[in-house]
Amino acid sequence: MDRYKQEFIEFMVDCQVLKFGEFTLKSGRKSPFFMNAGAYVTGAQLKKLGEYYAKAIHDRYGDDFDVLFGPAYKGIPISVVTAIAYSELYGKEIRYCSDRKEEKDHGADKGSFLGSKLQDGDRVVMIEDVTTSGKSMEETVPKVRGAANVEIVGLMVSLNRMEKGLGGEKSALEEIQERYGFAANAIVTMGDVIEHLYNKPYRGQIYIDDALKQSIDTYYAVYGA
Repeated sequence: MDRYKQEFIEFMVDCQVLKFGEFTLKSGRKSPFFMNAGAYVTGAQLKKLGEYYAKAIHDRYGDDFDVLFGPAYKGIPISVVTAIAYSELYGKEIRYCSDRKEEKDHGADKGSFLGSKLQDGDRVVMIEDVTTSGKSMEETVPKVRGAANVEIVGLMVSLNRMEKGLGGEKSALEEIQERYGFAANAIVTMGDVIEHLYNKPYRGQIYIDDALKQSIDTYYAVYGA
């Protein structure tokens, strides 16, 4: 596993973005782990988050793209900090764009989008916090493709939960790839997290012990892809 991926797992734990226990997800599933990107709240945390996304995007997609699109709401700050990090790390100016939940009908920036306008010929990388079922893409992809004649290069999320998507067989990221025709990747997978933290102390604490590993295995026996 790349060193920056190991550091990202530790970063999620340090920021209390990735937690272990028992959590009820929006889907109703009871999960032994939970990721909440809303817990990145300080300037230093957001700066580092953007750097991790930029490194992962550069690894997977290179720099032949023009726009980072972050769906509202959590995708908005992620797309902004990643665009900044991309400029600092790779010297390439990437525009950011996000959608609005409610269309703005006044002012110079009225319409359905924030940031840069999408233009014909733009190559777009979609950016999100986490994809459990892939449902958010049902709303976002038609918006992006309907705004201009763009090419969606791929999607990058921070954590691949490795769960069944809406179809009930393949993972959400695999379903997105098949349904929309673009690549879908994550900075790390839950498999990476387990490999890095299972029975290995981090800052003097075992985050995934035998009991939690059993809970995760039981969860994946039902919902794993």
